[in-house]
Amino acid sequence: MNEDVTTSDWARKIPREQREDFLARGWWRDRTPVDDLLEAIERNPHKAAVVSYAKGSAMPRTVTYGQLGSLITRFAGALDALGVGKGDIVSIQLPNTWEFPALAIAAMRIGAIPNPIPHIYRENELSFMLRHAGSKVYIVKAQHGGFSYADMARRLRPGLPELAHVVVLGEDDGDFTSFDDFFVDTRWDLVDGVGELLAQRHPQPDDPALLLFTSGTTGRPKAAVHSHNTLWAQGRPIADAVQMVEDDVSFMASTVGHLTGFYWGTYLPLSLGQKVVYQDAWDPRALVDMIEYEGITWMLSATPFALDMIDALKQQPRPLGSLRAFACGGAPIPPHVAIQMQEHLGVELLSLWGMSEVGVCTIHQLGTPVEVLAESDGMQVEYVDLRIVDDNDEPVADGEEGRLQMRGPGIILGYYKQPEAIAAAMDDEGWFDTGDNGRRTPHGGIRITGRSKDIIVRGGQNVPVVEIENLLLTHPGVKEVAVVAYPDDRMGERGCACVVAAGDATPTLADLTAHLAEAGFTKQFWPERLLLLDQFPKTPAGKVQKYRLRELVQEDIALAG
Repeated sequence: MNEDVTTSDWARKIPREQREDFLARGWWRDRTPVDDLLEAIERNPHKAAVVSYAKGSAMPRTVTYGQLGSLITRFAGALDALGVGKGDIVSIQLPNTWEFPALAIAAMRIGAIPNPIPHIYRENELSFMLRHAGSKVYIVKAQHGGFSYADMARRLRPGLPELAHVVVLGEDDGDFTSFDDFFVDTRWDLVDGVGELLAQRHPQPDDPALLLFTSGTTGRPKAAVHSHNTLWAQGRPIADAVQMVEDDVSFMASTVGHLTGFYWGTYLPLSLGQKVVYQDAWDPRALVDMIEYEGITWMLSATPFALDMIDALKQQPRPLGSLRAFACGGAPIPPHVAIQMQEHLGVELLSLWGMSEVGVCTIHQLGTPVEVLAESDGMQVEYVDLRIVDDNDEPVADGEEGRLQMRGPGIILGYYKQPEAIAAAMDDEGWFDTGDNGRRTPHGGIRITGRSKDIIVRGGQNVPVVEIENLLLTHPGVKEVAVVAYPDDRMGERGCACVVAAGDATPTLADLTAHLAEAGFTKQFWPERLLLLDQFPKTPAGKVQKYRLRELVQEDIALAG
């Protein structure tokens, strides 16, 4: 057999010689970050592992490494008691709280695959994700942010025959498994045989470690699956750039349901033995206080979070002595942000570019001059191959725009139950087409110039444009619709619905968003502007020219003042 990593029919084949090369170069390992975490638990049982701030609560919940280790074992026993076996999918939709890392790592410890889901997602996304993954257990908070996730789970469950258990945190009417009763209060960690169970199912470096749905850009989301080794390779560039050590303190603003929050806000810092600080609801002014009394040294989030912190410091200027680095990615970074980060926060901004399927491909280092930060999205990571090609896959000259392709040790195993998707994204030589366009800068960096698939990146989240368009086409007042991006200083991009009305009907933006709300579509993905047109600009073949629509939207914004 030529491949070592997996023989699953949905996964790409990884030749044995490539695996051995990655190991020899130190890009993969014969251990997992779970092993690193278990050593940190043994080494520093009394050190704070997770400090969790909840909106409306005066005091945070602190979980030490020793407590985290006990909780992981207890929760692993609970999952086993629910019938979760090796390779089963456990979907977890929670805000940033202490329960998330304990549950996600507990799933890993028994050989299951955690599937984090952003807490902003609703029925439209959840019904597809849980069904496609064949999730055996779905863990969710009963209420959060004024929304009843328990009621949503109640509506979804009849259509999910493979979903054996719904576990609910907080008050519910008894329809589901109580997290407090079954996971917390029951001492599964003391049950005979739990140690043997964990030893038998201990995760191996090339085992599937994480299933994460990417934001859909050409239809339904894709179910990306990483191994522990591909995940570890993804995280190295940021750890190296920030010069992380065990004494560092991490803060994560992005949701733990996204790769950014899961990996750099949970899996990586805990494996390094760091203290991790969470907020269950984003509050930049409260964060400014936390930086001081929690001693936060680094954070990673999308551009909107950086801009919110700048605004908070403008309103109440104060030094942030411990914070030394803010790694920023997920959306284009306006050139002035790096300067403002240094002026108002006194902290260095490290811009980067990557994607869930391949990890970080470019990043700046501490001490990079502001003018270099302003002109690119980072320098190429040393163990990632990058090329910029034209439509014929021929390399373009430096400075010219083209399609960005990469290859390296951080590429996913594949798309779960979607083998055609990985085959379309990756060629026989291992080059993965990122879907982004870019060019090389005079300093040797990479500047992202656009997206070849016409997606919208709003606050670091890819907006599923095709799904929105398909839903809006079912509105009686819509004859044709195309959703395109327009720039926004805070979110990076927002969506505009360009519409040709049906007959004499003239739908309003409120009409369209109400239609999306009725379909259960996530609010953060709704278009935030409407442009009514008599007809769309099209090619001779009848294809809508979205670049012209973007120009028309910009003209409309300029006219509106």
